[in-house]
Amino acid sequence: MKLSKFFYTTLRETPSDATMPSHIFLMRGGYIKPLSTGIYSMLPMGFRVLKKIEKLIREEMIAIEGLEVDLPIVQTADLWSESGRYTAIGEELLRFKDRNNHNMVLAMTHEEAMTDLVRYVVSSYKQLPVMLFQFKTKYRDEARARGGLIRVREFLMKDAYSFHTSQEDLDKHYDLEYKAYQNIFRKVGIEPVVVQSDTGIMGGKVAHEFMLDTPNGEDYLIICKHCGYQANREIATFKRTAHTGNADLGKEKVATPNAESIDAISKLLNVEASATAKCVFFNFNGKLITALVPGNLEVSEIKLHNLLKAKDLIPADNESIEKCGMVPGFASPIGAHDTRVIIDSGLEDATDLVMGANEKGFHFKHCTPKRDFTDYEVADIAEASEGCKCPKCGKDLSETRGIELGNIFKLGTKFSSSMGATFLTPESKSEPIIMGCYGIGVGRLMASVVENSHDDFGPIWPKSIAPFQVEVVAIAKDPELLEVADKLEKELESAGFEVLVDDREERAGVKFKDADLWGIPLRIAVGKKGLANGQVEWKPRISKDMVLVNIADVLSKVKEFYQA
Repeated sequence: MKLSKFFYTTLRETPSDATMPSHIFLMRGGYIKPLSTGIYSMLPMGFRVLKKIEKLIREEMIAIEGLEVDLPIVQTADLWSESGRYTAIGEELLRFKDRNNHNMVLAMTHEEAMTDLVRYVVSSYKQLPVMLFQFKTKYRDEARARGGLIRVREFLMKDAYSFHTSQEDLDKHYDLEYKAYQNIFRKVGIEPVVVQSDTGIMGGKVAHEFMLDTPNGEDYLIICKHCGYQANREIATFKRTAHTGNADLGKEKVATPNAESIDAISKLLNVEASATAKCVFFNFNGKLITALVPGNLEVSEIKLHNLLKAKDLIPADNESIEKCGMVPGFASPIGAHDTRVIIDSGLEDATDLVMGANEKGFHFKHCTPKRDFTDYEVADIAEASEGCKCPKCGKDLSETRGIELGNIFKLGTKFSSSMGATFLTPESKSEPIIMGCYGIGVGRLMASVVENSHDDFGPIWPKSIAPFQVEVVAIAKDPELLEVADKLEKELESAGFEVLVDDREERAGVKFKDADLWGIPLRIAVGKKGLANGQVEWKPRISKDMVLVNIADVLSKVKEFYQA
């Protein structure tokens, strides 16, 4: 492929809204172009990478007996009403009416449509198990699109769904998917961190996320370096050590002017943050929720969301808090009314705590939850953080950041039960089909590869998914140099290699900078000086150094390079 005939562009400057390396280089290299917030057009350079990732994923899905299908993105709301998600999901699900005034959705995921397809075909245990997968555009009306392809509104997803007669059969297939995902990510140069995750809108009881460990990640991961425990911070569990002091001391009101934060109250009263308790307030179904956690921890909204089975948790305003007898900044459940109090399990047996006195400028010392207020629930609602104790081995947990590459869920019968997807057992008994779900965002994986593999000049694509395999650069637009470049192109393409020839009338520096932005694994430069000796410049993208090789040896060296 001659660059003069290719559709491309490159940018010299970093786009003003791009901060992550993947966003910067995918924009500067002409892989993607924003069309709207969180919606991108894919240029030929990016499309080639995307299709190679798709091919690699497809091979792994077929290897575990997956069958490819293609389902619509525009779906009737009736299907989503059957599963209960039409009303359960918030504004991220784009709803609209068609010309016949029917309620429709743009699918953000395909559990309903896939379950509908399977109930159309499957009637007997003899037809199970089966795994269906597709590559399909999804639309999620994301409130906080960011990071280029990392968090978008429209995206290409590989989603797979398996259907089984027993939990044991699902478990067996789940392990196959787990291994297939590891294969996929390793083939693009990523060693994934696999963590337990929240099942969210997908439902089910077991889920894992495959993460790229990177400082630019939007998710926080909790990891034990001693025993291997790993979980998304949203749901990570940890061992609590309740603060205890003199339980015989009665609560004492003390003046704490202007001390509305945990840091301020800790300094003023000379106590550790773990010896305090703080309230966080939400409105849920018209009632105030008072969540109480140790002062050194934060409330996990995901844990609380799951506990309440809430569609939305809305932070409460000051007026709602005051109506229930509490004072923002100096609040506690002591003396409160008309509120549902949920305290973290780390406070259940705590004594001698500092808590708000529900009076501006005052706190209580020597508080004991079991003694000082009784109308409350106990649950795991605190968020794990660096230094918390591992739930398995009890040693210190570490915190890192990550980008979600893919996820797998054991859905169980959440969708099949509500949508009537059943099968007849050998005893002619009707049972709901047991399901699993497995997703990979293809564009996000493309961006994650760049996050994982780049230098100061551009992406360093792994050989498996690079847009081209070899770039031949004619250092000057000289007929003799172009003739050699053309000869190398034909020779390499005849041997099955994908070749991009930079035949532009541009300075060598411009060509080499663009070559770095395209990240092609191997660059061969044809210049007058080398050509005089029958040689060309050979430079792998991962190397800083160039060497001269004989033109006659180029094909054999390229073959050797790609066989390594």
